[in-house]
Amino acid sequence: MNSGPADHFAGQTFQCPEEGSLNKIQVYSIAVSHPGKLILTLHEFDKQRKNWGQVLSSAEIEVDENDAGDWIQFPLQTVHLHKDSTYGFRLKSPDTLVAIGEAAWSSKDPFAYGEEWSINNIENKDHFYRYFSLAFKVELRA
Repeated sequence: MNSGPADHFAGQTFQCPEEGSLNKIQVYSIAVSHPGKLILTLHEFDKQRKNWGQVLSSAEIEVDENDAGDWIQFPLQTVHLHKDSTYGFRLKSPDTLVAIGEAAWSSKDPFAYGEEWSINNIENKDHFYRYFSLAFKVELRA
């Protein structure tokens, strides 16, 4: 996620395992190029049509090189999530580059509970990956 001729955005969809309230999402950062803003937006997600719904909550934080190799926390206004519904979050930055950790899954047994997502402003086309997942934590309270 950087600012420039080829802006890149990343995200993750996920199926909610239980009914509960969400007030924080964390992503694992591998590298941060220089200090800047990182914005996370949480959405309902239609997995059949692969459509992002309206923003349910969002957080904007400051990051710097010290955030590399650590979990970056996004405190959110509390949102109630429903069991088995699909949600997603998108990450973007207007002024820095952040590398987010990811896990790879076998082609015979892809990640069943969501998809990694990316887009850039040149193609302006969504890309979804069942065989990859961002390293993320969703903090849900019953």
